[in-house]
Amino acid sequence: MTFLKCILTVLVLATSLSCQKAVKIQKKKNILLLCIDDLRPELASFGKTYIHSPNIDALAKKGRAFHNHYVNSPSCGPSRYTLLTGTYGTFKNDAIFKRAEKLKSEPNSVTVSMPEWFKQNGYTTVSVGKVSHHSGGLGGQDWNDPNIVEMPNAWDKSLMPVAEWQHPRGSMHGLANGEIRSKVKSTMDVFQSVEGEDTIYPDGHITNEALNQLKSLSTLEKPFFLAVGLIKPHLPFGSPKKYMSFYDNVDIPEPQNTDKPQHPSTWHKSGEFFRYNTWRKDPRTDKDFAKEVRSHYASCVSYVDANVGKIISKLRALNIDKNTVIVLWGDHGWNLGEHNIWGKHNLFEEALRSPLIIIDPSLEHAGKKTNAIVETVDLFPTLCDLTKIETPDFVDGVSLKPILDNPNSKGHYAYSYNGGGKTIRTETYRFTKLKSGDYELYNHIEDPDEVSNIAHSNPEIIKELEILLNKKEAIH
Repeated sequence: MTFLKCILTVLVLATSLSCQKAVKIQKKKNILLLCIDDLRPELASFGKTYIHSPNIDALAKKGRAFHNHYVNSPSCGPSRYTLLTGTYGTFKNDAIFKRAEKLKSEPNSVTVSMPEWFKQNGYTTVSVGKVSHHSGGLGGQDWNDPNIVEMPNAWDKSLMPVAEWQHPRGSMHGLANGEIRSKVKSTMDVFQSVEGEDTIYPDGHITNEALNQLKSLSTLEKPFFLAVGLIKPHLPFGSPKKYMSFYDNVDIPEPQNTDKPQHPSTWHKSGEFFRYNTWRKDPRTDKDFAKEVRSHYASCVSYVDANVGKIISKLRALNIDKNTVIVLWGDHGWNLGEHNIWGKHNLFEEALRSPLIIIDPSLEHAGKKTNAIVETVDLFPTLCDLTKIETPDFVDGVSLKPILDNPNSKGHYAYSYNGGGKTIRTETYRFTKLKSGDYELYNHIEDPDEVSNIAHSNPEIIKELEILLNKKEAIH
């Protein structure tokens, strides 16, 4: 009997230690980062009730929706650079590749990336889809050269399922059933709606791979950092026909500020949009065609929303959602005719403001939005804070945990840049200093559409805001 008692005691102690170890492991939160390309804050949960986005809206109800989140540059590459490094950088699309080149030639001059930092702190890091600028994270002619890595040392696995689109470059601008955009002047249609399953477009395959990775990662003792990059609603605006049906009888409102600015600005000719076949129609002058384009963009948003729903459902089915920080982030906005622009690459509100939703398992006051102004560079220190790992001292952003704790907490002014200039957004103003030396100043309390440039009549305000801009430029 004594021997049996000893055996039972040993077993109880072993079980207890095993449970304690499991509890200790579970205390380190996983991270699921969802990167959405060209996503405006045109979602039902952000006040646009004509958009069908139930899955993203459900995330907003369970987390904190940041209604005044601003990207640091209105293009894919430089915006994702700030996300993945926590620092300001160049405005060019090759920003992350240039960082990789510098890392190779001057390794001590480059700080570690966010995924590399989490890897160093015990995380398994996996990327699926378009997380950095190139889908899959490789360079070369077709974005599949294993010798040209966009983010060295960052990911344990970086994956891009290409299916019938042949290679990652083909997937990036792919339409239904394997259609690939040509490298020269494209004959590809600017929008499309085709009958079929979600996998007739690349995002369906990206989502399926994300589900596979979630299942695999859920079996590991180590916490994971899984980043999933969905391509739509990036051009061309193609989506399965079932998502277009949500907008058959919906009148998507026309913006109030569709005129081309009459003062110096970062207006451009919408070259990216007109690279595609528009059937000799121009949404800048043809209102009926503009409505069609907006409806197809909305359809792409609903398609992405459905894929987000599948990923979140899998997270819950695996019973790991209660130990996972979820971030949904739009890499920049997109002008749908505002300021006579169809595209991004400008320093107006529509290109710089994008959705940000953060869900933390310990979040209080879930579902309450915040109007605090924040920036993309804030996400690196925020995720460090939420997972209780050290925040590196080189990051340019600040943790958003105080706003997660209290949605009424103050934010800070946001800084953005592109080739045409630099801008800051405060609670009251957008102030832009153009490359030409001209200024733009908009009072967002009186003029939220940024129509009236009041720079010339407000020299004192310009002086104050330029001081704030200079402070950001000094960091930059």
